[in-house]
Order: sequence, then structure tokens, then C-alpha cells
Amino acid sequence: QVQLVESGGGLVQAGGSLRLSCAASGRTFSTYSMGWFRQPPGKEREFVAAISWSGGRTRYADSVKGRFTISRDNAKNTLYLQMNSLKPEDMAVYFCAATTALTAQAMGVMETEYDYWGQGTQVTVSS
Repeated sequence: QVQLVESGGGLVQAGGSLRLSCAASGRTFSTYSMGWFRQPPGKEREFVAAISWSGGRTRYADSVKGRFTISRDNAKNTLYLQMNSLKPEDMAVYFCAATTALTAQAMGVMETEYDYWGQGTQVTVSS
């Protein structure tokens, strides 16, 4: 069983930055493929970013490419999402997700590829 706890959400003005963290339980974090998803108000949950086991490979949704950076610290069992140049349309509940089912270089982009989810953290961007 993997438990995920997100933190770092909050209120920020457009153009500002936030860094989200996701603390994971388990002794084998370095073998979890990880991802960030978000659910804007009144919309479906959508893919934001994913990262491979070692962190050497990353993938982003087009809407955040160049502004967001996903990273991980396997020694700290923690996943990060650095969000810069935030826009009002980035406002959402952000979720981290983990799976042990993908291989070392794989990065899941669909919700169905992930087995474990955090409770979410709210990001509000004011214009």
C-alpha cells in the first residue's frame, strides 16, 4: 500500500509561482512511476506531468510545458511540481499519483495507469 500526501497549494496571483510536494510512504519509492493530475472547477481530472523512476524522463501536458517542472527526490520519498508563470486557467485541485505497474522508463499519462492517489491540494490563481 502506498500513501500519498500533497502540500504546497494556496492562493497566488497570475504570473506567480508555487511548488507542490507529494510525500510518499513505502520503502520502494524509487520504483514508483509518478504523476501529477489536476481537476479544474466543474471539469474532468486531467494529466499535468509524469516522471520516470529515476527522474531522468519527464512528460508534460501541452498546456503547462515550459512553465511547470516535475521532479523527484528518491532519498526523501518526495515528488515535486514547480509551477511558474501561473495563469487563472491553472486553478484546480492538484493530485499526485503513483503506480508500481510501469517499467523504469515509462511515464503514465492516463488516470487508469495509476493505482494510488493523494487527497489533492487546491491551487487558486487570481487574475
